Amino acid sequence: MDFIITNKQLQEWCGYKPEEIKERKDLNADLRVMKHLPDLYRDVADLMAEELIAHNEKGILTKWIVPAGPIEQWEYLIERIHRERISLKNLWIFMMDEYLDWESRPIPEDARYGSLHGVMKKKVFGKIDPELMCPPEQIIFPDPRDLDRYDDMIEGMGGIDTIWAGIGCKGLIAFCEAPHSRYYRISQEQFKNSKTRIVELNEDTLVALAERGWGGYYDMIPPKAVTVGMKSILSSRRIVCMLRAGSWKQTVLRVMLFCRETTLEYPVTFAMHHIPEKIIYCDEATLDHPLCRE
Repeated sequence: MDFIITNKQLQEWCGYKPEEIKERKDLNADLRVMKHLPDLYRDVADLMAEELIAHNEKGILTKWIVPAGPIEQWEYLIERIHRERISLKNLWIFMMDEYLDWESRPIPEDARYGSLHGVMKKKVFGKIDPELMCPPEQIIFPDPRDLDRYDDMIEGMGGIDTIWAGIGCKGLIAFCEAPHSRYYRISQEQFKNSKTRIVELNEDTLVALAERGWGGYYDMIPPKAVTVGMKSILSSRRIVCMLRAGSWKQTVLRVMLFCRETTLEYPVTFAMHHIPEKIIYCDEATLDHPLCRE
């Protein structure tokens, strides 16, 4: 059976004051609290640059799983890439997911919203000097027409070095969550070994994306996606999480820091339990919680 977090546990974790959390030595991850969001993104960019430089010096590949949001860290990384002439020729980028329409087809790249291919080309990859950028064939998106290719490539390359991840309100990494149905269920072991697949976006994701970017206009948000599975996520040697949405992420941050079990309710607990090195960046607003102020 799946482990279920009790209300008592959640209240205990959410009741810790931020300053108390900063002093604790028993957290599930290396917590790095930043006062200003630009400093958070700059710190993450420096980690990215340092890994690239170290691997280039050794002449080995760098293999990342990367989100299409947050992407603000790329601005600072691109500055360093150009200033220090850091080569990305040995970098393999595995994008986490891609939106799909209601018929499970990819959104056109020139659509007003919904193509992560388009977002990354315009806002990230197209801004990097072609002389330094990795070849296009080293940027891999999960493909609804060939679901096995993504996982097979990662397995064949010996796993991922670092996954750079935003985390959803209910603990999503990418759109990887367990199915929610009253008629069927999966075990933790099945979820742990889940592969790239097509999913329906969960309702809190639809609400968050519509409210955050489109004034609550839900029709702007594609209803489906193709997403990386937990098997490839857990092949990573390091996960760097970025939580910076204030109240929307306050509870899941506490779950990540204190939950000692894995649970389908919060998929990120699998990463906290199984990935060797865990780093969590957050801002002061996200470390806060209403329950700690009562």
